Amino acid sequence: MAARRILVAIPLPPERRELFAPLEEAGFALAFNELGRALRREELIARLAGVVATVAGTEPYDEEVFRAAPGLRIVARFGVGHDAVDLAAATRRRVAVAMAFGANHEAVADHAFALMAALAHRILANHRTVRGGGWRTGLHRGLHGTTVGILGFGRIGRALARRCRGFEMRVLVHDPLVPDAEVTALGGEPVSLDRLLEAADFVSLHLPLNEDTRHFVNAARLARMRPSAFLINTARGGLVDETALAAALREGRIAGAGLDVMAREPPLGSPLLELDNLVLSPHIAGLSEDAVRRMATVCVDNILCLSRGRDPGNGRLLNPEVLTGPTDRQPTEPES
Repeated sequence: MAARRILVAIPLPPERRELFAPLEEAGFALAFNELGRALRREELIARLAGVVATVAGTEPYDEEVFRAAPGLRIVARFGVGHDAVDLAAATRRRVAVAMAFGANHEAVADHAFALMAALAHRILANHRTVRGGGWRTGLHRGLHGTTVGILGFGRIGRALARRCRGFEMRVLVHDPLVPDAEVTALGGEPVSLDRLLEAADFVSLHLPLNEDTRHFVNAARLARMRPSAFLINTARGGLVDETALAAALREGRIAGAGLDVMAREPPLGSPLLELDNLVLSPHIAGLSEDAVRRMATVCVDNILCLSRGRDPGNGRLLNPEVLTGPTDRQPTEPES
């Protein structure tokens, strides 16, 4: 019989496909996303026939998708956010959802810090000036000794804090889920949300996207930031009310923003694209070469473990209840 199929749904350059060779060696057949971008719902559904597992990017996994793919058993996220996955629907359909925790947080922290540096030193503005024939001397903020406010103190927030401490920056932290003593032990100052917004030169978002955090940064919270402050977002675009942010940037109520993520990707028609006081990148913060290798390794391990009915451990499986109890699905071991 034909081997069971796995869809590698992430946009992956052909030269990186060997990262998933262990799945082929285990007897699975691989199909790849050839579009070079995230799949839309209808594109994903069209590719799920006969697929038992996916290496998932930011494409949606909801009730409609699970209903259209009754053979799908495993969604292995190539990353750490799972806002694109309806976990309750996955559990009802007995689809295991596994994450690549611990694989790309250093890369994301690097990128957040790079956005901070680009804004503080006016890298893009100076580049445009020189390329345009100008040679205008001006001051820049710099990073050393400034204050960063970190919203969300998980792996990425903590990694960013380590980098900031190396520049002798003051590190303010707001995360109600992390004990104050733990924040302090890691070199941060636990503060209220309002205090962080009012005191920080850089406000960096490291929150999950859910119903409680959607548009977490809204007009009222932007109004609490300093006119000289910068907003950094390498988490999820939905955390920010982009209409309010565009107004704040346009009117000079904050100095600038560095965004790796946006509410709509690509952000066609976004008012932010009309502005010069921001730095944009295409949701690539976690995609350093090392991080990609690490995430691929974790995804492969997650799929191989789950296909044999085993929890991969380390909290990667979000719905371990799918491994127990009755199911009418067939095992996902590949067939030769």
